[in-house]
Amino acid sequence: MDFGCDVRAGSELPTWVPNGVKLYLRHTGGGESLRTLARETGCHASTVMRQVRRFENQRDDPLIDEALDVLTSAITPERDAAPSSACEKGNYRMNVQLRPAPLPDEDTLNREARRILRRLSETGAMLVLAVDMDKAVVLREGPDGPPTRTAIVPRDVAQAFAVKDWISCKKAGRIATYHITQAGRAALKRLLAEDAAKRNKSGSRGSVHSEQHREWDERSVMIGGDDDPRPVRVNAAESPLTMLARRKDSSGRPFLDQELVQAGERFREDFEMAQMGPRVAQNWDRFLTSGDRGGFDSGGGLGDGPRAARDRVLAAMTDLGPGLGDIIMRCCCYLEGLEAAEKRMGWSARSGKIVLRIALQRLRRHYVEKHGSVTAMLG
Repeated sequence: MDFGCDVRAGSELPTWVPNGVKLYLRHTGGGESLRTLARETGCHASTVMRQVRRFENQRDDPLIDEALDVLTSAITPERDAAPSSACEKGNYRMNVQLRPAPLPDEDTLNREARRILRRLSETGAMLVLAVDMDKAVVLREGPDGPPTRTAIVPRDVAQAFAVKDWISCKKAGRIATYHITQAGRAALKRLLAEDAAKRNKSGSRGSVHSEQHREWDERSVMIGGDDDPRPVRVNAAESPLTMLARRKDSSGRPFLDQELVQAGERFREDFEMAQMGPRVAQNWDRFLTSGDRGGFDSGGGLGDGPRAARDRVLAAMTDLGPGLGDIIMRCCCYLEGLEAAEKRMGWSARSGKIVLRIALQRLRRHYVEKHGSVTAMLG
């Protein structure tokens, strides 16, 4: 959780510093209690404590450890050099002037991010940093031969990247290696979208920030009466299934194979088709409770296509049953993320992806038994 609070009035911390880091600095460097911070931010003290512990646990990362030391020194008050009179002996006053943090400002950070994050997004790229190096380097591993250096990164910029969670440490030690994170890829997309909007002088703030959540890919689909599939540009980040299929399991294979993804997309197509017609405002939340599914009968004056799609959705939900049908509906149709679905269902963290895979396996079996395949109807 992020908090909209300043570290201290008059401080000269860079504007890009996350609010969670500010809370950590105020508690560890400024000596403010968790309850004081909680009252100021309007959150529970345990929530603030989790933020503080989060960054304390990340101090094994050399870049984050260095950055937090620098930021802490910027908010630590200094004592006056000497008492100005005898009456002030033994009663040193605290100097309220704070030292600026020697880290890059936001403009410099964004400029470097456009250059460095683009390189780190390449296949086989990593950021390498040694203890005695003033700068880090970006190396890209090739199929043959030694790695190729593609960029040089100032150490303070690399520290800022780590604090903002744009890069994560994969191997610590005298020579540490870092890879780009999903947050780093999203930040790069946002910055590139801002550049494109400036060049074209078109594009709202909403379109710029929505671009960071898109991952364009190509998919072959059947269009109209064509015999051959055509490549179509799609947003791969739109469906949680596509994103989950990119992850690897312990054996290095995709967590979701292509047939399971196709089964989820087939169910989503039926769901979308079933909402066509006069009753487009149908409350589909009732579909998530088995007691109300009987209310979705095939009547109502809809066309054969939407009616048949509704029957297929009902048959699949009946076969899946409670729990499995709920996670399929939320992730495939409502496009909810796994974390959001887990919270709504009251499940433990990181259990949703296992249940989703089981549900997709059951859904695939349903389509094979009922229709002979899991091929999507629209493409």
